[in-house]
Amino acid sequence: MNQLRATLRHHEYQYHVLDAPEVPDAEYDRLMRELRELESAHPELITADSPTQRVGAAPLAAFDQVRHEVPMLSLDNVFDEESFLAFYKRVQDR
Repeated sequence: MNQLRATLRHHEYQYHVLDAPEVPDAEYDRLMRELRELESAHPELITADSPTQRVGAAPLAAFDQVRHEVPMLSLDNVFDEESFLAFYKRVQDR
C-alpha cells in the first residue's frame, strides 16, 4: 500500500506541479481506485497523508485564479452508470 501511495504522489507531482503527466488519466484513476479499495478493506491502514485523504495539489503559478460561475458539484470520478445517475440526480436537484 505504501508503494501505491508513493506512485500516486509521484504522478500527482508530475501532473499538478510540473504539468508533465507520465500516465493517462485513466491509469491514474485506476491506481486511485485500487488504493481506495485497499483502504476500504483495511481502514486501520489509512494514513493522514494518503492521496485518498486530500484533493489535488497547489496550483501552478502560471495559472490565474478563476471563479466558477456554475459551482463544481463533484470532484469524484464516476465509473459506472449507477454512480453517474446518482450524480446527475444531485445536479438536477440543485
